[in-house]
Amino acid sequence: MDVVVVESPAKAKTINKYLGRNYKVLASYGHVRDLPAKDGSVKPDEDFAMSWSVDGPSSKRLTEIAKAVKDADGLILATDPDREGEAISWHVLEVLRQKRALKDKPVSRVVFNAITKQSVLDAMANPRQIDAPLVDAYLARRALDYLVGFTLSPVLWRKLPGARSAGRVQSVALRLVNDRELEIERFIREDYWQIAAVLGTPRDDKFEARLTAFDGKKLQKLDISSQAQADDIKAMLDGATFKALSVEAKPTKRNPAPPFTTSTLQQAASSRLGFSASRTMQVAQRLYEGMDIGGETAGLITYMRTDGVQMAPEAISAARSAIDKEFGAKYLPEKPRYYTTKAKNAQEAHEAIRPTDFFRTPDSVRKYLDADQARLYEMIWKRAIASQMQPAEIERTTVEIEATNAARTAGLRAVGSVIRFDGFIAAYTDHKDEDSEDEENRRLPEIRQGEQLSRDKVVATQHTTEPPPRYSEASLIKKMEELGIGRPSTYASTLKTLEDRDYVTIDKRRLVPQAKGRLVTAFLESFFRKYVEYDFTAALEEKLDDISDGRLAWRDVLRDFWKDFSAAVGEIKELRVTDVLDALNEELAPLVFPAREDGSNPRICPKCGSGNLSLKLGKYGAFVGCSNYPECGYTRQLGDAANGNGEAGGGEDGVKVLGSDPYTSEEITLRSGRFGPYIQRGEGKEAKRSSLPKGWTPASIDHEKALALLALPRDVGKHPESGKMISAGLGRYGPFVLHEGTYANLESIEDVFSIGLNRAVSVLAEKQSKSKNRNGGTPAALKDLGEHPDGGGNITVRDGRYGPYVNFGKINATLPKGKDPMAVTVEDAVALIAEKEAKGGGKKPARAKAATAKKPAAKKAAAKKTAAKTED
Repeated sequence: MDVVVVESPAKAKTINKYLGRNYKVLASYGHVRDLPAKDGSVKPDEDFAMSWSVDGPSSKRLTEIAKAVKDADGLILATDPDREGEAISWHVLEVLRQKRALKDKPVSRVVFNAITKQSVLDAMANPRQIDAPLVDAYLARRALDYLVGFTLSPVLWRKLPGARSAGRVQSVALRLVNDRELEIERFIREDYWQIAAVLGTPRDDKFEARLTAFDGKKLQKLDISSQAQADDIKAMLDGATFKALSVEAKPTKRNPAPPFTTSTLQQAASSRLGFSASRTMQVAQRLYEGMDIGGETAGLITYMRTDGVQMAPEAISAARSAIDKEFGAKYLPEKPRYYTTKAKNAQEAHEAIRPTDFFRTPDSVRKYLDADQARLYEMIWKRAIASQMQPAEIERTTVEIEATNAARTAGLRAVGSVIRFDGFIAAYTDHKDEDSEDEENRRLPEIRQGEQLSRDKVVATQHTTEPPPRYSEASLIKKMEELGIGRPSTYASTLKTLEDRDYVTIDKRRLVPQAKGRLVTAFLESFFRKYVEYDFTAALEEKLDDISDGRLAWRDVLRDFWKDFSAAVGEIKELRVTDVLDALNEELAPLVFPAREDGSNPRICPKCGSGNLSLKLGKYGAFVGCSNYPECGYTRQLGDAANGNGEAGGGEDGVKVLGSDPYTSEEITLRSGRFGPYIQRGEGKEAKRSSLPKGWTPASIDHEKALALLALPRDVGKHPESGKMISAGLGRYGPFVLHEGTYANLESIEDVFSIGLNRAVSVLAEKQSKSKNRNGGTPAALKDLGEHPDGGGNITVRDGRYGPYVNFGKINATLPKGKDPMAVTVEDAVALIAEKEAKGGGKKPARAKAATAKKPAAKKAAAKKTAAKTED
């Protein structure tokens, strides 16, 4: 029996059905190792050596795989057919070698682009070894991303409090969003007029023609720039006679688009289905891994992470057969169509995304799929089938018209088109090519050259130029692909990261940069411009592709990058914060100093009139403040428009009145200060204030919530043992309960208002118990794992001051970050204890020493015995 390793349990289940009893298919659940999120995981001084770690769940799965491999005849690595899939196979193989699970068992690598029985069996019949250059490219990419993130992010934290991090591809994508915002802010709107005439033929058929020339001059879009000019032209046309100078009917062909790539699929799903990039990939993953279709389990589409646009020869043949059956022979081209990609840095090693069986039409599988799966599959099927169909034949008619009035002349043009043969458009149920540019799809009536035309009416309409739109997920992905930034598999996670870090928000499917994100981009453009340049990032992607193709050594690429990058970081560390702020004041002037309605200098403090406004950095991020602080306390949050002579934030003088206190009659207001929004009751130094708790936004604050915050801390009740009052409140570190100087954190702000006496006593007791443990007591065991295999006592899992740990005698080994204490196995614990002991941490119990002291002799004897057998 052979063990087959794939990524997901769904994929494992499907493949297991194809392979039968002689194979055991196990899932790795994606990557099994990663670089720990701490400094030093990539070591430039040691030729970029990497320290990999295995989290708890992965450790358990790897142990299961190792156990299965020990009893198997061989190992087959069948992860996805791309760089990430190759890396997962490599990681699994490395761990199994470390566990000495393989011995001399054969190891092979197989890849298949579709999870169908035939594809899987064909792959199993053609195994290969792990592709070392692909793994090298993965290592280079992972090291680059780590070095940028863990080198640049600490600089951000020191120079820009509140900033989260800066990633290699993420920072460039963020720059694209922010550059577009700058374009929008700097855009100057212009008014212009368009003039059209509704004309009639002698046969009384009506059509519309647009003005293209006037008084011998061809008109551009913005040439009619005033109402007076538009009225003059309209008056001339109202009294003019019209004649058809020429009528030209020109046949054209419109070719279908190629099948989907990852990028074009994400773009189409966003614009037509409203899916985010991550949602698209989740649905596509399910279609790829396998569905139960009427008792048969099969993948419905090919692998969905690709930038290739070509289909395999057998797929093209299948598509042509399906076209003949579904649409008829006239829709089938004489020869198959072949496509090449136009995307920068594209790799065409893999097929485009297509159905695994073209005879599985969207209607035939709809009942087996949920709504999202059905819609995405239909889109993929139509695009792939259309790509091999005949072009659409369209007749485009252009009529040039002359208008004369006394000595003045004007030119107008009418355009119409009619589909003579729908071709590939027949694949789309709405009879419209979803991937073509908009056409004027209206049909003109019969118009004869030289005939006079009647005037029905002349219309002049005013328009205003619009700034470029903000990026949607679809348009940003398209731009990143054009520039060669990132890879198909990274787009969804890159966009999700920008949103998760509050660098952008999504409003009506458009990416809106936030102040925090604009600050990060401005900082990087001012001091690390090279590393957020589009060409530089694309050139780095090309080098990674060269590594994949075996043309470059991955460590050489890292050395070249690190030499300049580390030097740049070293220079920035020496900068004073004032230098950074001066640069950001200029770079972000439209955001920091928005224009005022009264036309006054936006950099002068509106409160004191003499101080200069500037960016300032506080614990919670950047804000705008007056240079006359503390005499002048004017502040506003970055991105808020300046108003009044107080703090910004809405309402008169930047203050929003919420109501009055029912007991003191003092006014309760919502304000915005250097540490964020807050509630205030009354005025002056004695005014009561409360910051908004995490998760509460200024827009959600009403009179009732404000009163509740200002009433804190509140009395919960007297402690049953001490008789002293327990109070609940909101402090610097969040919500808490307090009793005789002991603070205990609460999970949420809602707990502050709702917690009762019994629970408060319990929370405080738990806190006191933990404090006792930190001060010398031994924490109670969370889990008893039983006797150590070498003897010497029990192994337990406990929770200490610095988190959960494994205890054996005097050895305490901290659990890896993210490891569930209750999921720790004996094997996990023994490994952690051995690692801690090797580092000199703690001592084993005496009996354990005695037990282990006898082991080497036994091993030595066994070694001699093995050697004797070998010699025989």
